[in-house]
Amino acid sequence: MAPWGERLAGVRGVLLDISGVLYDSGAGGGTAIAGSVEAVARLKGSRLKVRFCTNESQKSRAELVGQLRRLGFDISEGEVTAPAPAACQILKERGLRPYLLIHDGVRSEFDQIDTSNPNCVVIADAGESFSYQNMNNAFQVLMELENPVLISLGKGRYYKETSGLMLDVGPYMKALEYACGIKAEVVGKPSPEFFKSALQAIGVEAHQILPDVPWGELQH
Repeated sequence: MAPWGERLAGVRGVLLDISGVLYDSGAGGGTAIAGSVEAVARLKGSRLKVRFCTNESQKSRAELVGQLRRLGFDISEGEVTAPAPAACQILKERGLRPYLLIHDGVRSEFDQIDTSNPNCVVIADAGESFSYQNMNNAFQVLMELENPVLISLGKGRYYKETSGLMLDVGPYMKALEYACGIKAEVVGKPSPEFFKSALQAIGVEAHQILPDVPWGELQH
């Protein structure tokens, strides 16, 4: 492997995931992954531009950033690209009124969105809100539409918490796709548009981004 300095040639920025990369979520605010706080500090002290990208959809950006700061990370809300704000922009641009199958922790991100007489469904990692009744409500909304629109905040299969592996939004998204015979629009990773918005936020081109950050090397 080439020396760290050589690998940075032509690189102007870094996109960092959060959950499972910087920290593992869980009771009490989760725990920082070993070396991640120091690595982020070193990156932000370098010439590189840093952007945090997350599919977190159980917390608002403000709550997520507050939690990370308590764990010791140097991070601000304006440095985070998350799916909920991106979805809100899409809803406004297209005049969509969603049935929200989401976690209460992220509901504040949708405060300015009209949810009356829904003409689409937005699904996220709803946690305990993934009840039969709520899933069936989403199903019924979609089936009553001539051109059903299902927007999913990410499509992960599962993620890790301190208590173990947890089902993510993907399996529930797939259930609605199958039941309704439709294809969801994914907002968040791995959507190319999501990453493009993160790059635009820091003014960096795709070829100028470091795709993988070895925490161990950054600590030396």
